[in-house]
Amino acid sequence: MGRSRGAVVTKTSNILGVSAYYHDSAAALLKDGELVAAAQQERFSRKKHDAAFPADAIRYCLEAENLKLNELDRVVFYDKPLIKFERLLETYMSYAPNGFRSFVAAMPVWLKEKLYLKSVLKKELAHLAGCKPKELPPLLFAEHHQSHAASAFFFSPFERAAVLCLDGVGEWATTSTWLGNGASLEPLWEIDFPHSLGLLYSAFTYFTGFKVNSGEYKLMGLAPYGQPKYVELILDRLLDLKEDGTFRLDMQYFNFCTGLTMTNRRFNEIFGGPPRRPEGKLTQREMDIAASIQVVTEEVVLRLANTLQQETGETNLCLAGGVALNCVANGRLLREGPFENIWIQPAAGDAGGALGAAAAAWHGYDNQPRKLSGNSSPAADRMHGSYLGPQYMPEQIKTELDEMGAKYKIVDDATLFSKAAQLLAEENVIGWFQGRMEFGPRALGGRSIIGDPRSAKMQSVMNLKIKYRESFRPFAPSVLWERVSDYFEQSTPSPYMLIVAPVQEALRIALTDEQQQLFGIEKLKLKRSELPAITHVDYSARVQTVHDETNPRYHKLLRAFEQLTGCGVLVNTSFNVRGEPIVCSPSDAYRCFMRTEMDYLVVENFILDKKEQPVWDNDTRWQDEFELD
Repeated sequence: MGRSRGAVVTKTSNILGVSAYYHDSAAALLKDGELVAAAQQERFSRKKHDAAFPADAIRYCLEAENLKLNELDRVVFYDKPLIKFERLLETYMSYAPNGFRSFVAAMPVWLKEKLYLKSVLKKELAHLAGCKPKELPPLLFAEHHQSHAASAFFFSPFERAAVLCLDGVGEWATTSTWLGNGASLEPLWEIDFPHSLGLLYSAFTYFTGFKVNSGEYKLMGLAPYGQPKYVELILDRLLDLKEDGTFRLDMQYFNFCTGLTMTNRRFNEIFGGPPRRPEGKLTQREMDIAASIQVVTEEVVLRLANTLQQETGETNLCLAGGVALNCVANGRLLREGPFENIWIQPAAGDAGGALGAAAAAWHGYDNQPRKLSGNSSPAADRMHGSYLGPQYMPEQIKTELDEMGAKYKIVDDATLFSKAAQLLAEENVIGWFQGRMEFGPRALGGRSIIGDPRSAKMQSVMNLKIKYRESFRPFAPSVLWERVSDYFEQSTPSPYMLIVAPVQEALRIALTDEQQQLFGIEKLKLKRSELPAITHVDYSARVQTVHDETNPRYHKLLRAFEQLTGCGVLVNTSFNVRGEPIVCSPSDAYRCFMRTEMDYLVVENFILDKKEQPVWDNDTRWQDEFELD
C-alpha cells in the first residue's frame, strides 16, 4: 500500500478491513480511525476457522454503524495475493521436480480464484451490496505483515514502540520487525519463507497428531507434561539459531514446501517413528516433543526481542502474528525480556489482519494522525477490551429463547449477580452470555463458560462433560485486576488472556517425593494449589485480568463471587464445544447449553436452569462429527 499525497479527510471516514481465503476470515470497521466493530466469519457461519469471504461479518460491521457498503470510503484487503503467488511459483521452481503433486493440488484454486482475487472480491462485495462493481468504494491491498504490524502498534497504548510479527508466512515474510512512532510504522528487517518459526511449531503440531493452524495451543498446553529432552536435537538438526535470534531451517526434514504434509521420513527417523495419528493415544514421546519445541520457541522469541531492543532502544514492544498467541512465550518475554512493557494484539492471527489493514490505510494511505486513548487505566489501549461483536437487546433474546422453547426467569441486576455467584459457589457450571461478543480467539467474559476455581473436580467436569475435549487441557482464570498479584506472580494487566504467569507460592500445595516422580498425564491427578481448576501441572495459569472500564458486568460478577467466597477468581473457558466456534447469538448459546452438561445459562438478565428445560432431542452423534481441533 503506497503513501497518499497528503489527503485530508474532512467528512466522517469509514474504512472496512477484510481478511479471507486462508483461515479465520474476518471484517473490521474503522470510523474516523476508531475501531467500532469487528468479527470473525466463523461466528455467523458456525464453521470453525471459516476461510470463506466474510459476508456475514461485513454485514454485521455495516449494520452496527447503520451503513451501506457503497457508503464506505474504501475497503482494504489484508495481504497481496500476487506477491504470494510469486512466492509459490519460485518455491516450486526451486524444488522442482520435487513438489509436483503439491503444485498440481494448489494451482487450480489459484488459477480459478486467488490469482484474480481483486475481481473475486469486487464480485463478492457487489453481490453483498446489491450494486455493480463500478459503484463500489476503492479496493486497496496491504501487505500481510504490514497488516499484522498495524494491528499491533496502532491499537496499542504506546506513542512509540518496537513491533515484532511472527507467523507461518505472509507473502514472503515469516518474521518482521518494525518501529512505530505516532502515526508512522517503519519496516526494519525480516526473515523470509521457508525459514519460519510459525511453520516449525506447526510441523511439531502436525507430528504430535494435532491439526495445523488450530491445534498449536494444544501443543503448548501439552508441554508441561513432558521433559525438554529433544531441545539439542532440534537445534543440532532442524534449526540453525544465531545469537541474535535469526535462524534457518534445514529443509531436508520438512515437507511443507513440496508436499502435502508438514514433515517427512527424515523427520520421523530422528524422532523415533511416524507422526501420532489424530485422536491416537498420547505417549510420553509427544509430551517430551511438545516440551522441547516450546523451549526452543521461547528461546527464539527472547533472542529476537533482545536484538530488536538493542537496535531500537525502545522500552515498549508490540506483538502480532500467530506465534504471538503463544502465551507461555509471552509470559517469559514479560518476565525475562528486555522491554519494560509489552502489548499483544488480542486477534493476533489472520483475523486481526482485517483491522490492521484498515488502520494501515487510515494512517498510511490517508495520512491521518493517531489518537491515543488518553485514558490512564491499565487496560487503556484502543481495542475496547476486544468486545467488538454483536450485542443482543432483551426483546431479541426473548424472541430467540421463545422460539427454542426455552424456560427462563428474568431478574434485575442485583438479583442476577448475587444469584450467579451463589450458583458458582455451589460448583455449578454456567454459560455466561453478556454484552458484545469478543473479537479474537479468546472468550473474555462476553461468551464464556465459567466455574469455581476452588473446585477440585471442575477441570475434568468442564473438559469431559462440557467441552468434550482432551483431559490434559488447562483452563484459564479470570481475576479481578485489583487482585491479580494476590494470586499470580504478575503485576501487569493481561486483559486478553495472552500471558501465562506462575501461581503465587503461598497458594501452591507441595508435592510428596512420590508425587514428584509421576510422569505424563498422571500429573493431572494431583491437586497443586488452592485454585486447582486453573493451576496447570507446572504451577502456571493463563491469566485474564478483568477491568471495570472494559467489562463492568463481568467485573461485577467477580466482585459478587469474591464477597461471597473471598475468592476473586473464576474459571473461564470459551462458550463452545470442541469443533464449534464460540457462540454468537442467544440461539447458539441455548443449543450449546442443551447439548452439554452445563447447569445454568445466563443471557443478559435471563437465567435458565437446565432442570427446567424441555426435553432436548440431543443426537450425541454430533460430538463425533467434529475433527480434533
